[in-house]
Amino acid sequence: MALEVKDAAAAAKKFASRGAAAGPDYLEGVRGAGASWQRQTEAGAANYASGVQEAIGRNAFQKGVSAAGAAKFEQRATTVGARRFPEGIREAGAAFAEGIAPYLDILRGLTLEPRRPKGDPANWRRSEQVGLALRRRKVGG
Repeated sequence: MALEVKDAAAAAKKFASRGAAAGPDYLEGVRGAGASWQRQTEAGAANYASGVQEAIGRNAFQKGVSAAGAAKFEQRATTVGARRFPEGIREAGAAFAEGIAPYLDILRGLTLEPRRPKGDPANWRRSEQVGLALRRRKVGG
């Protein structure tokens, strides 16, 4: 016997209306759940790595990008993304300051070779010094 299922338009309508009204339920569900989330997420690290490797093996990333296409990217970025971007930036100020501070400290502490005339290869070493110092901070703590 075949399953009876709603058509896609009816399912989408219900998804949008019920989902939009679920803000308070979402808040109730996530409030106080940080410790549980952390514990379970850390415990799932091997599963994450395995899943990522499996996805790489079947080229899922590239296939997903191709399936979505450029038009969908632009449509979602110019509608949903454009609405959410300013609020997200405003709310991220403190986290941005906290995240960038160690890198600014690294830059403040660098003593670079003197600047040379434009095009001099010695100037590239200055860039390299900056790049290496920032990379060390990122991957080496």
